[in-house]
Amino acid sequence: MAAKIRVLVVDDSVLIRTMISDFISEDPTLEVAGAAVDGIQGLELFKKLQPDVVTLDVEMPRMNGLETLKKMLAFRAVPIIMVSSQTKLGANITLDSLEGGAFDYVAKPDGVASFDDMKGDLLRKIRSTSGVDLQRVLKNRKERAARRKERRSANAATVFVKKTVSLDTVNHLKDKCIAIGISTGGPPALTSLFETLETPLPPIVIVQHMPPNFTKSFATRLNTLSQFEVKEAESGDVLEVNHVYVAPGGRHLAIDRKGHTGILRVLDAEPVSCHRPSADVLLQSAAKVFGKRCLGLIMTGMGRDGSDG
Repeated sequence: MAAKIRVLVVDDSVLIRTMISDFISEDPTLEVAGAAVDGIQGLELFKKLQPDVVTLDVEMPRMNGLETLKKMLAFRAVPIIMVSSQTKLGANITLDSLEGGAFDYVAKPDGVASFDDMKGDLLRKIRSTSGVDLQRVLKNRKERAARRKERRSANAATVFVKKTVSLDTVNHLKDKCIAIGISTGGPPALTSLFETLETPLPPIVIVQHMPPNFTKSFATRLNTLSQFEVKEAESGDVLEVNHVYVAPGGRHLAIDRKGHTGILRVLDAEPVSCHRPSADVLLQSAAKVFGKRCLGLIMTGMGRDGSDG
């Protein structure tokens, strides 16, 4: 019988700490190695208990999640899953944590219905850490961060300039589309992609599995480091060349036809393929509107979302 995955739970909320511990205890493949009330105690238990995985609260007194993350990874590289409130501050710290080496994140419940969602998401992500070559993941992220810093230093005056394109180029590209579905590990991967991707390109539409309030902050980040105009998608947005649209968290995104291009529609429908937003919803609608003039990409996955699309 395979050894259980030992998890250290770090959260200043008694409710969340107990809830996560209960989730883990109910799974026969996992066990709670220990529980800490803040980052300082979490770091002490981390060194003492040598857990396989850590769930780490983002916003804590005395030492927040980002600082605790850095200290833990400096001591020993293990998968760390950030547990974030669904606020703008929580989203920004979580995105910083992912760039700083966190394996993944889950959002705290914002209502009774989302407790089961958090449980399923958290347990899947803990189990998915089994066999991960974290040293390789951290090395790749560190190398990308170094290249990013080098590019910014070398091209400080021009790297973020939004380039204009000719009318002929616009007419050639506006009836085409790139649709991307991405899940676990998505924010660092998309950050790396859009730092190096160059214009001109057709409209790009993205479904990244994220909760509400995260996608707006994430789109703003991509916009600051990219040649493209990046925004959180809204109903009525007409697809434009050299523009990137990120599906809003917790809502589906579909494309309808408008002239020679497409127009976006945000939907409050039930989850599809266990996700909302769903890559299947986006990809299937893109195929209907653009046909062979659409490129569909699945960059990373969680479950089977995107396979039908």
